[in-house]
Amino acid sequence: MELLGTVIGVTVKSLIFIIVMFLAAAYLTLLERKFAGHVQQRPGPLHVGPHGFLQPIADALKVLTKEDLVPDSVDKVLFYMASLLAFVPAIMILAVVPFGEPFTIFGLEIKPYVTDLNIAILLALAFGSLSIYGVIFAGWASNSKYPMIGGLRKAAVLIGYEVALGFAMVGPIMQAGSFSLREIVEAQSGMWFIIPNILAFVVIIFAILAETGRTPFDVQEAEAELVGGYVTEYTGMKFGLFPLAEWYIATFVLSAIAVILFFGGWQPLPLMGWLPIPDIIWFFIKVFLLFMFFLWVHWTLPRYRVDQITELAWKVMLPLALANILVVALWIIFIG
Repeated sequence: MELLGTVIGVTVKSLIFIIVMFLAAAYLTLLERKFAGHVQQRPGPLHVGPHGFLQPIADALKVLTKEDLVPDSVDKVLFYMASLLAFVPAIMILAVVPFGEPFTIFGLEIKPYVTDLNIAILLALAFGSLSIYGVIFAGWASNSKYPMIGGLRKAAVLIGYEVALGFAMVGPIMQAGSFSLREIVEAQSGMWFIIPNILAFVVIIFAILAETGRTPFDVQEAEAELVGGYVTEYTGMKFGLFPLAEWYIATFVLSAIAVILFFGGWQPLPLMGWLPIPDIIWFFIKVFLLFMFFLWVHWTLPRYRVDQITELAWKVMLPLALANILVVALWIIFIG
């Protein structure tokens, strides 16, 4: 009975997280469109609902009701699998991300995470690495030149930045002495890890931009060169899953992991611990601020060339990540 209760609890939590993430991702699209509008000195969506508040629902209905066209020349199995392989890993990472400390409501303990594992970072990296298969399958299965080039570009970018991302996470792991995301947050009760790990944080910022395909790393789509890149042949909901997974869910999840590694997770901002704000709200404030930073970068900078992106990964980001490990090791030895 205890095992059955655990299974039911994990299933219910997983469904709640998935539904909430879908709703959050839908309204993150509205947030981005409003932000982009103000950056470009225009109002953004205004007419669907009060001040455009219902625009994400209209967009979702439009995508769901569009005709689903599948070219005759595609590999249909891989073509359908690709959109799922791009979407599912981003959702799976949520299973190991803690959003706060357990709290009690009406005598019932609520844990704001699906599971707390001692290898949470390793699983997050493994799940994130699976998304590369969705990109490669989409490019290959489309049986078209532009999707194939876009898929190869994205694969080259992901391979380089996955390595740098993994090494950049070593510093906080060394300081916390654990792979558990909860224990990493608890280890920052005296000082956030951003202080000795500033080099790793710079690497992770670039890696998140590259992983999610946001400007200046959006070479996989590059409308001026590749029409739509690896999603050129996709329509309807299959098309909608790619940007939903990469631009919003993956950006949110990776921002959450960055907040956990470097900014104390759900711990209050400096000098603001006296405010009666729950842990989970502090966590989402930090994630929101980091997400807005990525939006600002996306709508401000021009796109790099693909050769510049790969050179940056191997010649700059990887050495910086390795240098950060040395800095943290010296910090632990001499400061503690």
